[in-house]
Amino acid sequence: MRVYVPATFGMLGTLAREEKMPVHSGLGFALTPALRDFYEAGDDEEIEYSAFLEAARASLRLLTAGDSEFPHRRVVISADLPAEAVTYTPEKGESVVTLAPPEITVAQLAAIHVDDEDNEAATAAAVEVVDAADLGDEDAEIAVGDAEDKLMSWYDAKELGVLVDLL
Repeated sequence: MRVYVPATFGMLGTLAREEKMPVHSGLGFALTPALRDFYEAGDDEEIEYSAFLEAARASLRLLTAGDSEFPHRRVVISADLPAEAVTYTPEKGESVVTLAPPEITVAQLAAIHVDDEDNEAATAAAVEVVDAADLGDEDAEIAVGDAEDKLMSWYDAKELGVLVDLL
């Protein structure tokens, strides 16, 4: 099952060095039955993209705690996990899943998505107001939306070491 795991660049470095990474709160995002039911139209790929966007927003929340290397770059890790390692937790949201064990390994890595340098200003603004956006502040929602509108760069799983070394 494809799971989108929110991360920071520091967490990505941990994955590269240790070949495994703890998943914050043990939570990821995936195409779940509830997410599929939520949308009246669209194919699985389109609906799955909304789970990816939820992971990108969760990455903003992780950045509020600080990441010394790249404090304004969202990271989402796409991982392919066995179905028995993923439990749908509907009380936490339509796309939220719990991972057991609460970690991912390099072997499970499918792709890496990272904000480019050009996205940093929008991401920095969103980091400052993501909680207010969640509480309905319209200006904050616009700032977070601006960051979410920026596409993240895609890297193949094989590029993990190079990505961490070059950035």
